[in-house]
Amino acid sequence: MQSSPYRTRSSSAKAWLRALERTAPISQNPRQTLPILIASLAENFGSTPALIGEPGCLTYEGLAKRSNQYARWALRQGIAKDDVVCLMMPNCPEYMAVWLGITRVRAIVSLINTNLTGDALVHAINVVAPKHIIVGAELAPAVVAVAARIRQGVQLWAHGQGDHGLPRIDLEINVIPADGLSCAECRFPSIMDQGLYIYTSGTSGPPKAANVSHFRLMQWSHWFAGMLDVRPDDRMFNCLPMYHSIGGVVATGAMLVNGASVVLRNRFSASRFWDDIVEHDCTLFQYIGELCRYLVNSPPHAKETQHRLRVCCGNGLRSDVWGLFQERFQIPQIVEYYAATEANFSLYNCEGKPGAIGRIPPFLAHRFPVALVELDIDTGDPVRNDEGFCRPCAANCVGEAISQIFEDASRPGSRFEGYTDNEASERKVWRNVFANGDAWFRSGDLMRRDEHGFFYFVDRVGDTFRWKGENVSTSEVAEILLAYPGISEAVVYGVIVPGAEGRAGMAAIVVDPGFDLTCLRRHLIEHLPDYARPLFLRIRRELETTATFKPIKQQLLCEGYDPTGIANPVYFYDRRRQAFVELDDRVFESIRTGALRL
Repeated sequence: MQSSPYRTRSSSAKAWLRALERTAPISQNPRQTLPILIASLAENFGSTPALIGEPGCLTYEGLAKRSNQYARWALRQGIAKDDVVCLMMPNCPEYMAVWLGITRVRAIVSLINTNLTGDALVHAINVVAPKHIIVGAELAPAVVAVAARIRQGVQLWAHGQGDHGLPRIDLEINVIPADGLSCAECRFPSIMDQGLYIYTSGTSGPPKAANVSHFRLMQWSHWFAGMLDVRPDDRMFNCLPMYHSIGGVVATGAMLVNGASVVLRNRFSASRFWDDIVEHDCTLFQYIGELCRYLVNSPPHAKETQHRLRVCCGNGLRSDVWGLFQERFQIPQIVEYYAATEANFSLYNCEGKPGAIGRIPPFLAHRFPVALVELDIDTGDPVRNDEGFCRPCAANCVGEAISQIFEDASRPGSRFEGYTDNEASERKVWRNVFANGDAWFRSGDLMRRDEHGFFYFVDRVGDTFRWKGENVSTSEVAEILLAYPGISEAVVYGVIVPGAEGRAGMAAIVVDPGFDLTCLRRHLIEHLPDYARPLFLRIRRELETTATFKPIKQQLLCEGYDPTGIANPVYFYDRRRQAFVELDDRVFESIRTGALRL
């Protein structure tokens, strides 16, 4: 079943050309948006399953009819162009029907993280100023609890039965006609109209609502369909949250535009994964790298090689896990890629090179101008030469990834659509980068590019810190920690130490019983230079993460290494004893006063 793990560059070029071929006609038909396209898809693939959930399934015909009902519901509510409706529901087929229908009437749907409560939930809602909020019955208590803090005049609706006291939109929908909408009822949305608000992950601060146009929704769907060569008999397994661009648009839209099916799960389960894959005859799997690591670390499963998967695609698959995952589970092809909701570029590794996040074929470099520029880690500003222009990185040097912004109508895909916060949008644009008057989108990600053109993710800007005059990549240190047996989770960050320049390394880790710090010290000495080895270790039972398994560092940073304010054990690397020792009040005080020099 397994083919060679390395693909030829010609096959990679074919994938890029398929994607270009699929996306080229989008701007030629400004009225052909996903909400409109679903009607013709229903004609072609009527009874074919479109979205398969727990429970229930929507065929292509069913999805089109259900979205028509939501569109008419919106019209009855007086929802007009650019009005906002917040959607907070778990993964299910109905989820996509809701936003397809409401965006059909030229309104904007804001996809709310289902894990939010309290202040974070209030911020996400109020920042987009909605007129209506649709919430799944099981999530309704969180919204009701903050209702008094939401902007006045917002109408709350629940989807599903429950003790929430809210009007049920699912009952309202059932009595609304499901036939196609006419032009007399409502004008078609344009591809340049706003379609969705999708939030950034908020790993280091409040999430921002990113603008996503109908053009972007079509571009993502068709581009990804071309990259993966999606066919009508494909089935995508998708357990990523539908309020994110990957789980809610890319993994779903790319299947729908080619008549394929999506198997939806509300969350990832390592124990059920292979049963689901085999039972639903899935051919594609949308991963986050951590999911692959969980599977590799799971006990053998009777069905783990009985599947029909032809491609696993996603981001964040570490190089040390890549080969183990592909070999053990006999995966014919892995497509790793880099993308961000607000970014105007993406990278794809179609050649199966472990660890690389993508490569732009040389013959397409002029179409996708992406560069790495030197960055001052301390200030976060680009390093500029005597003429005031940014300095591009040499091969294998680390810099921030940027992509040129073009505002002309012939290149809509290179626009930066920004956030609802105009100031935040402007901070993501660098000007006069390589020439007077040019503009480039700054990704906020540090990468390196090898001599063959492959890009490698290094760290987030702001996560990398300086210690002893050297730049320390938190992601690279975390990868070394996770490679050590007995560490199941790790997050690395820099903490301020009195009397020392820069930040000292600290790691919060989740360990197995009987974990040996002495052996870990030897592992760190063997694999990391002195300046990159963590000086502080915090042992935790678990680490909080975002829904896409990114660690949330902000609280850890605030708590630092003061043992009086931390319930977990904290260890400090004592150079005199050449060992990690538990950090007590006495040792902490000597560090704080500078008596113990680091």
